Amino acid sequence: SVCVAMAHGAGRCGCCCGADSVPVPGGGEGSGAWGLYLRIDRQRLQCLNERREGSGALVFRPWEERGDRSQFVESDDDEELLFNIPFTGNVKLKGVMVVGEDDGTHPAEMRLFRNIPHMSFDDTAREPEQTFSLNRDPTGELEYPTKIARFSNVSHLSIHFPRNFGAETTKILYIGLKGEWTEAHRHEVTICNYEASANPADHKLEQITPQTHFIS
Repeated sequence: SVCVAMAHGAGRCGCCCGADSVPVPGGGEGSGAWGLYLRIDRQRLQCLNERREGSGALVFRPWEERGDRSQFVESDDDEELLFNIPFTGNVKLKGVMVVGEDDGTHPAEMRLFRNIPHMSFDDTAREPEQTFSLNRDPTGELEYPTKIARFSNVSHLSIHFPRNFGAETTKILYIGLKGEWTEAHRHEVTICNYEASANPADHKLEQITPQTHFIS
């Protein structure tokens, strides 16, 4: 399979991770592309094994604030962190950015799951949609491109960080989500309206057809 990173003219293909990181283009393009944090349903956002309650939500913020070291999440019992991220619509996820400290607390692996709400650590035993080996990125310069075909219709994203670079706990300063968002339910409403209007007609046809047949 062709490595996604090669299409960007950088990186190398890794068998286990699908695609390595690529440098993020400079300039204003970055800020607009990383706006999916605005589409997160923060009332239902979960971070499992966070040391301080609610701190996991702080890492999803504007791209321009990715260097803010005052807002972070740190794991509690061990190095694992698991984010359950529900969106307010459907998302085509194109890339992920992970910023941490330039030390052992930086996550070393990232596993992505789609559309499995309320995942627990027990659920992470299943096969992820995509796995990445992470490099330390203290300044927000690396993007991990997703296999877009697998992440083209995401209503819920789970991100599992199973290990770091050797510290007892994991610390994450920023997670960037790059992609496109579309409003949910429009298509579903259309289907419901169609079924509601179609059902009475179906019943009339059932009543009329036998009579017509009887006369002929």
